[in-house]
Amino acid sequence: MKALRLYAGPKARQHIARHGLQPQDIGVVPGAAGGPKGLILGALDRFIFGDWLAASNHPVHLVGASIGAWRMATACLNDPVAAFARLEHDYIHQHYELQPGQKRPSADFVSEQFGQSLQRFYGGRVQEVLNHPRYKLHIVTSRGRHVLGREHRVGTPLGYLGAFLTNGVHRKAMGAWLERVVFSSQNAALPFSTNDYRTRQVPLDEANFQPALQASCSIPFVLRSVHNIPGAPPGAYWDGGITDYHLHLNYASDLIAGSAHESGASGQNDTFSGVQSRAGAGLVLYPHFQKAVVPGWLDKSLKWRHKPTHFLDNMLLLAPDPDWVKTLPNGKLPDRTDFTRYGADLQARVKAWSAATAASTQLVDEWQVWLRNPNLQALESL
Repeated sequence: MKALRLYAGPKARQHIARHGLQPQDIGVVPGAAGGPKGLILGALDRFIFGDWLAASNHPVHLVGASIGAWRMATACLNDPVAAFARLEHDYIHQHYELQPGQKRPSADFVSEQFGQSLQRFYGGRVQEVLNHPRYKLHIVTSRGRHVLGREHRVGTPLGYLGAFLTNGVHRKAMGAWLERVVFSSQNAALPFSTNDYRTRQVPLDEANFQPALQASCSIPFVLRSVHNIPGAPPGAYWDGGITDYHLHLNYASDLIAGSAHESGASGQNDTFSGVQSRAGAGLVLYPHFQKAVVPGWLDKSLKWRHKPTHFLDNMLLLAPDPDWVKTLPNGKLPDRTDFTRYGADLQARVKAWSAATAASTQLVDEWQVWLRNPNLQALESL
């Protein structure tokens, strides 16, 4: 059974038809939020960053939210193959002991343990991430506004209810409750336009790297928000997937130069109508765990927002075939429901998730075959 499916926007398909696909064609690699689902992409990550993209020498922008931010930051470490193997191991083996009488670990406990995990993972290596000779990292977070400006046992649920109701009317209107804040390394300009949603950009540095990354992974009510990140506007910061679940961003904007070899510069930019980026986008290579690129976390049930837009015209998306996914343990990708499914049986969950990640090497095998002969018939419409 085939494992890999390829989906291309019209501009990406046109480029591949004329030129095939080379590493130097890629200007942006996004990393989606989605928790354990991202584990299925580990083998692809190791090949793309450890082998394929390593064969080129041009700048590439890495944009990530939640586990996607952890993945993209890992790509910036020396020896990314070993780093991704460790990320996979650490994520699979994470475990939060319940106290007597608890049905779920407290958000305070999970946040503390996760912060310690990030410190162990990146401790002494942050400069590798910040100063990578080619990769410009962009960590996406969601900053609360007004009642969501600080975490509160009553105000936070009410604020998210307001965000949910507002988002149902118009996605852009949710910016009254939550704004996108992107932390970018090396003063890099954003590789996408931001006219779609209220956005700020902040320089990523040694002082705010871990708080920004932890904030990008801080699921509301599961982990605590991260407050007052150095160099950023004050307030509470949560999971970047809330505003940008699958990073359905305007990579194809006319504001962006068409060359993957250009790099812009920016400081902290505040905008309510859009940050005008000058970074070269090139093609967008998107290892993803499904075909749909859902804009925000609150859009998961709004199926009409799962359709492609012109934002994705220059995107090539790699995703597992849904029928192949059914052959994995429990007939699905690893996901957060497995924490409840397996409960305290850590070894059973580790066995299931390890089996899924082992099977994912088939995705790489098929991707390598296609790269040797970029068959247009294998490209489906995104």
